Amino acid sequence: MESSPSSRSKRGSKKLDSNASAYLYRRYIAGDTERELAYEEQVVNAEIARKIYDLRSKAGLSQRDLAKKVGTSASAICRLEDADYEGHSLLMLKRIAEALQKRVEIRFVPAKKLRAA
Repeated sequence: MESSPSSRSKRGSKKLDSNASAYLYRRYIAGDTERELAYEEQVVNAEIARKIYDLRSKAGLSQRDLAKKVGTSASAICRLEDADYEGHSLLMLKRIAEALQKRVEIRFVPAKKLRAA
């Protein structure tokens, strides 16, 4: 149940990790607005999942331990750490942050498309 987000799905990195990934991005995603938007959304989901996993791991907590602190189930934490999960809520992120003695910070930055390698 406790695998890292990157082992389950796309890597959360904006920079593609290999020539093969860059090729596949250029071949199947680049230039197709709908696919580019879907890809960017998946990158964001993977980044959130990775941050939750990293914070929990750094705190030395199991998914069950974090779930108890947050007031939810271990399966909910597992879903939140899944790179394919699309249901992250600000309220839940705040609850997780509080349980880990952190705070959520939201920044608005200039829009730019993710680039392949």
